[in-house]
Amino acid sequence: MQLALLSDIHGNIRALEACLAHAHARGANRFAVLGDLVGYGADPSAVVARVQALQAAGAVVLKGNHDAMAVAPPEQVRTHGEQTARWTHTRLDAAQREWLDALPLSVTLDTLFLVHASALAPELWHYVYDARHAMVSLAAARSSAPQIQFVFNGHVHEQTLYYQGLDGNLLPFAPQPGVAIPVPPERLWLATVGSVGQPRDGRPDAMYALLDSVKWTLTFHRVAYHFHGAANDVRLAGLPEYLAARLERGR
Repeated sequence: MQLALLSDIHGNIRALEACLAHAHARGANRFAVLGDLVGYGADPSAVVARVQALQAAGAVVLKGNHDAMAVAPPEQVRTHGEQTARWTHTRLDAAQREWLDALPLSVTLDTLFLVHASALAPELWHYVYDARHAMVSLAAARSSAPQIQFVFNGHVHEQTLYYQGLDGNLLPFAPQPGVAIPVPPERLWLATVGSVGQPRDGRPDAMYALLDSVKWTLTFHRVAYHFHGAANDVRLAGLPEYLAARLERGR
């Protein structure tokens, strides 16, 4: 199986289509979308429709915190995410909101545990931004399904691989785009797959990861796309300039 792992699309249809084309060209035959389909970006309805088509073709699709906010926006607005949740809510039809609301928080595929944020209380949206939190998440996944060897999540908008060291703890590894990393299933692994539509590492190129479960390799990809166009889509939608500039800065 060649499993493409995508997360944090955030209403960016241009980045999503670029990543899907890139993955198909590299032999992806299954897809998993790890949440945050919407929020921030200008095309939430188009993204939801595209991911619904992927699901109909066999993809796994999870709910993220921004999907939950789009279904039920908060009454008080304190952040850009909460502001765009209200806007996104009005751009989705009732059937799309109902579909988002029904998405699961996590899915187990054999030895793989897929989740948007941490596997520890997924509904609380804890971030996995260091080795300690990675270990907590992995332990939570294995407590619910002891066969788990791999945890894949998004939420942090950066790409990192954590691997089990000789002492049993997880250690961080910074992957290089396009370089296949051996991930033998005899060890334990956790990967944050990055963000399709909202990279935040200073590069605007979209992110996703590709798992080869025959060779047991994991490749983190960066995909060039028309991010200036995506930024202009945000401006034309009347969303805050900050959100457009973030796409161009990649941060």
